Amino acid sequence: MAGGIAIARLARAAFAAPPVRPTMTPAQSISVVIPARDEARRIGPVLASMVGAPGVDEVLVVDDQSTDDTADVARGAGAVVVTGASLPDGWAGKAWALQQGIEAASSEWILTLDADTNPDPRLPRALVSRAMAEQLDLLTVSGRFDCPTPGSQWLHPAMLTTLVYRFGPPGAATTPDRAMANGQCMAVPRQSFLKRGAMHAVRSEVVEDIALARRLARDGARVHFLDAGELLEVRMFESLGDTWRGWGRSLALPGVESRDRQLFDLVVVLLAQALPLPRLLLRKADIVDVVLLTARIGTLAGTRTAYSRVDAAYWLSLLADIPATITIALGIFRRGPHTWRGRSYT
Repeated sequence: MAGGIAIARLARAAFAAPPVRPTMTPAQSISVVIPARDEARRIGPVLASMVGAPGVDEVLVVDDQSTDDTADVARGAGAVVVTGASLPDGWAGKAWALQQGIEAASSEWILTLDADTNPDPRLPRALVSRAMAEQLDLLTVSGRFDCPTPGSQWLHPAMLTTLVYRFGPPGAATTPDRAMANGQCMAVPRQSFLKRGAMHAVRSEVVEDIALARRLARDGARVHFLDAGELLEVRMFESLGDTWRGWGRSLALPGVESRDRQLFDLVVVLLAQALPLPRLLLRKADIVDVVLLTARIGTLAGTRTAYSRVDAAYWLSLLADIPATITIALGIFRRGPHTWRGRSYT
């Protein structure tokens, strides 16, 4: 049964919506909001791309009480710096930074970007044009990943594939309670988003992007998660350890998925993604394992376009499926607070 469920989810790729493409179609005014906490070393590329980009009226960097030179770097690049206020009770740091930036912005559309992104200057207009054409209330997109070390090139694709096995690829149709999102890049119409409460509804969530997409979808908003690999690159983690710790904190979708749903999807990933290859190597495979392993190799071929570097470590990421599955299990059964950027969340 797990294999059938996984293959059905993978098959959604054949019916996925087309990716976001560059466009010169005029869009409404756009404000780019970048939440940043101690990002002086990484924020340069996104500022260089967005300040003065076509259609962008302003770039706002919300300095979330950084202890480094984030604010100075942002001002030097021509961005407007919003000095972040102290974190209120009940708020997670990124949600609070986004709320402040959206409130401070003045344009009709908001594009939020993480400080570790490297977008094409054509991205803002392309996203807003697509969102307007489809009358969307929230458009989020996946980008192309830059994994700079062999360790991250090996583990990251296996982790990414667990999401495909659980939720299908970007652009695939889904139900509101299974909607996906990528908080690294989101586009929303500012006024209607503020009327809906903006980030207030998900203020305490560690995985605020997916929680936001599902909350809006349940409320009847039009939400899409699409591919924009042609226009967005992200350098999330530098090493295997960074990938394990950084993505491991959110891969199980704590606070977003129910425990029953988490466990069900864990079984699907374990049986359909992680175990067929070990069973084959141990000479215990049956025809179902062969079919599932063939499908897994197909996903590896399909996701290669999601990476800037594709070498031996990427193709060997099949061997990282067990560690990726363990990461999800640890996330499900983790006790105690989540710690991120020097803050702890229950």
